[in-house]
Amino acid sequence: MPSGRTHLRIESMMLVLWGGGAALLLFREAIAMLQALLFVGSYLFSMLLMSPDLDLSSSGAFQRWGGLRWIWLPYAWIFHHRQTSHHPLLGPLSRILYLGTLGAAVTLVYVLARGGPNPRLRVSIQMIWPVCLGLYLPNIEHILADRILTAWRRKRRRRQL
Repeated sequence: MPSGRTHLRIESMMLVLWGGGAALLLFREAIAMLQALLFVGSYLFSMLLMSPDLDLSSSGAFQRWGGLRWIWLPYAWIFHHRQTSHHPLLGPLSRILYLGTLGAAVTLVYVLARGGPNPRLRVSIQMIWPVCLGLYLPNIEHILADRILTAWRRKRRRRQL
């Protein structure tokens, strides 16, 4: 399994490629600047703070949460390492839904304290898909890197026997 630093290097290199693709789409006017910024911002957030290794208290992603890392303790108790957390679909989805549920609860309390929602705030599908893509891609890259290295090591061990 690659180290946390190796995962960050892989995901950083992929961000350069994905960012180049976003810049090309922006240049061709296929996407708006806000969509490109939402994608890159959510990718960076996911790369640094939403790793499949959040279920390990020693992981870099868990440590980067600093004083807020306690919010990931229930997640670590529910999802054990390299099980659901490393599933290509359920892993990223579980972290996005977990954090989204916490965020929605905090937002609801804030909105109720203010006396209601802001009618000028609108979220559209054009804003949601780049965020979801940016949150999902680093996770799938992490999982693929783990699987590729594990398969390569197994194959190498079989050859040595």
